Amino acid sequence: MIFTQRLCFFVCLLGLATGPAAGQTNALHRDVSQAGAVGDGQADCTAVFQKLLDEAGAAGGGVVDVPAGRYRINTGLSIPANVTLAGTYHVAPTLQNGPTGNLAGSVLLAYAGRGTTNAPPFIRLAGNNAVISGFVITYPEWKQTDVPPVPYPPCVLCEGKENVKVSDCLLLNPYEGIKMVGAARHWIRDITGYPIKRGIYVDECYDIGHIENIHFWPFGVAYDPDNPFCKWVNTEGVAFELARTDWHYVFNTFCFGYGVGYKFSSSAHGSANGNFLGLGADSCQRAVVVEQAQPPGLLISNGEFVGRWSSTDAVCLAIGPKVEGKVSLVNCSFWGPIDRCVWMQSPAGQFTASACHFVNWDNRAVGSPAIQLDAGKAIIQGCTFAQEGLNVQVGSNVVSAILTANQAAGGFRVDNQAGKHTQSALNEEDNITWTREALSHYQVRVGKQGDARYLQGWHGKEGSVAPYRWSESASRLLLPVTSGETYTITLEGDVPAQAITPEAGLYLEGKRIAPLQSSNVITASLPACPGDRVRLELRAGGWVPQQVVPGSKDPRTLGIRVSRITMSTTSSGTNVFNANKGTWLAPAEPQR
Repeated sequence: MIFTQRLCFFVCLLGLATGPAAGQTNALHRDVSQAGAVGDGQADCTAVFQKLLDEAGAAGGGVVDVPAGRYRINTGLSIPANVTLAGTYHVAPTLQNGPTGNLAGSVLLAYAGRGTTNAPPFIRLAGNNAVISGFVITYPEWKQTDVPPVPYPPCVLCEGKENVKVSDCLLLNPYEGIKMVGAARHWIRDITGYPIKRGIYVDECYDIGHIENIHFWPFGVAYDPDNPFCKWVNTEGVAFELARTDWHYVFNTFCFGYGVGYKFSSSAHGSANGNFLGLGADSCQRAVVVEQAQPPGLLISNGEFVGRWSSTDAVCLAIGPKVEGKVSLVNCSFWGPIDRCVWMQSPAGQFTASACHFVNWDNRAVGSPAIQLDAGKAIIQGCTFAQEGLNVQVGSNVVSAILTANQAAGGFRVDNQAGKHTQSALNEEDNITWTREALSHYQVRVGKQGDARYLQGWHGKEGSVAPYRWSESASRLLLPVTSGETYTITLEGDVPAQAITPEAGLYLEGKRIAPLQSSNVITASLPACPGDRVRLELRAGGWVPQQVVPGSKDPRTLGIRVSRITMSTTSSGTNVFNANKGTWLAPAEPQR
């Protein structure tokens, strides 16, 4: 008798005295398939899921398991405190066909909230320590032909709860992916997908949230940069947005094809500061936009930023005019179709770039700098610039710009409009050595390597045998001179009839010194210049080849074609200096 009583006691202690309730596999786990959910993609499983979630919440916590299958959810789901909704999916996405494709693992088909952003979310993390993990979530009613896209409420939302987590999920095509408001110490990790309007949004996080290993890329989309849907996301969508966050950690994240990759905005509660390591933004109109930042700043390391494919005005880092905190870049790289890599506009802000690499910029060839400083304070140190062109433009409203130890192809070039407010030292110098004799008679071979240091606002190099460039309707020449000397300038090339207007010509300080005429040569006399460089403007009637030349598909606005620029003084000799290479031309060298 005593033995039997003890045996019954231990059986009860192990939870084996009675069988599990329907849908319950043990004290902590409940299985939706055993509770009646059918993963055929047709039957509405909302009630079964929510019943088990509520039971787990009432029991003080537990796991609701979802085996592989396609589960239709017609309304939303609410995950209580200390409960995990767990599927079988682990992040290993492949490009799928359409909104469902051949998706494997635990798949939730979201039908709730179509047509509005104000309805309840698809998944609500409704209590502290609520977790969703291991799912593919897709919206079967989504169509790539819907442009603008049909709005939905957030796919996953948490408001005012702590220690919540979203992990190992593919959010295939939600209008908005994950929204965390007042969710202290949230953890978002191992998420892939292609959210449409916004991927992740955080506000009112006062105690260190974590966002790690995120990959937003056109999964499930037949991607084409000219496709209306892809273009909409590529100009209107935001991959990551942080408003008020304190000490936020964002590691190893990537996005492709968004209007804004990373947006640091400001809500009624304030703005962000934090640590951002390994950010990637490819084919974005604005890779990073900073509208506001807390005084401790945004610390961005090991970032990789690429302009939007086919764009002519992409800016990788735009720091807005209201920013008060510091934006600091370390070991970041910029390349692709970029107009400007960095645009700093804030009078009260501070920007620092250290050990960064600027590969491409000025893709319209209009003279845009890699870094444009309009106002505030900036330090550019130990950076490298891979192409010829203007490296830094310092505007007249800049309070302090310190530019040190930078290397650049063709020498580190600065357009300093801030006078003594700019300090520049130990930067790589132009390898062209200008002597008084060289300045008296030299040529710039337009279209050949080394010409960019003298040109602003020109189209790219063309012609392999006889190189040249086309000007735009207004292009500039920045030419070295000997102070006090008078010069004759000669431009050789071609002046199309379409470029000749009453105002067209070569201008010095707003005054025309030579008109454009139907000729292959333009010649003008320059008065004595007070400095060591003269700035000229070439104005022409802009014309578009595809509008005036039969069979042309060239959409550019062109001016005139120039292949060579010659500068000479009255005392110049017969020797001619090659301003592209920094060498003297041999007397017998062809003058092409």
